[in-house]
Amino acid sequence: MDLVRERAVRAALFAHLDSVAAIADSREMPWDQTGSFTFAGERFTVRQERGRGINKPKNLEAALSITTAYTPVGQRPPYDDPVGVDGFQRYHYEGSDPEHFTNRALRACFTYSLPLVYFVGVARALYAAIYPIYVVADDPKKAEVTLSSIEISTDANIDPVMRQYAQTLTRRRIHQSLFRADVLRAYESQCAICRIRHRTLLDAAHIIPDSRPEGDPVVPNGIALCKIHHRAYDANYIGIRPDGQVRVRADILDEHDGPMLRHGFQEMHGVQMLTPRREEQRPDPLRLEERFAEFLDASQAGSN
Repeated sequence: MDLVRERAVRAALFAHLDSVAAIADSREMPWDQTGSFTFAGERFTVRQERGRGINKPKNLEAALSITTAYTPVGQRPPYDDPVGVDGFQRYHYEGSDPEHFTNRALRACFTYSLPLVYFVGVARALYAAIYPIYVVADDPKKAEVTLSSIEISTDANIDPVMRQYAQTLTRRRIHQSLFRADVLRAYESQCAICRIRHRTLLDAAHIIPDSRPEGDPVVPNGIALCKIHHRAYDANYIGIRPDGQVRVRADILDEHDGPMLRHGFQEMHGVQMLTPRREEQRPDPLRLEERFAEFLDASQAGSN
């Protein structure tokens, strides 16, 4: 295997996806933008036809990408790709034959520590591109591999601090991509405060930050907010009461500035936030209450 070439193609692919993501201001990419790319005058297939999870281009020896298809709510996914008891993401072989050429190509990534792209379906024909991803363990008996966002062995003798870092980074890259997609879908791709509908301008804001134990990347801990209201929410310029009413900090209400302050912030004071149609996706009142208490503390400090 020409490892220099394999690694050069992957570095070029990551740079290509970076440019696609920069234009869209998002790593969520339509299917037709991730089909192939050209490097050094040679075309490489990034995604195979729908229905194939592991992509090994004909002109490479190891897999270049893996895909988990989008599964609509209420339907069962074709493969179960769970998080293992060790905290790392698993990815299932294609079928159960370890010697199938795609499975051998995926195991080659493990053997030679070659990174790849993980495309996770977040809506119909829309995929979150997560990279680099490494195959750090292989289990032919279970027909699955273990994924990590950094090169690391899952061997029991590994440094616990490095293992924890790898688990955290992998979980953040994979689960936060899914978190954003799930939250925006629940809020029908509009800001819960100002109702703007441009998806590239929207974030999935955490009610309780993900740095805390209760800051799970789940829809009841999320609110779809435009980027400016997300920053304002994180900075406690605005708060949301447990009943969903938006409050603006008193010192911000007293400021005099241009139209953005007036229309973007001050006029949001007292607005009722938008909530998802499905009850189980609505913000957790207990989390809102905890977060609103922090806003009140910040408001008190801002008025002093």
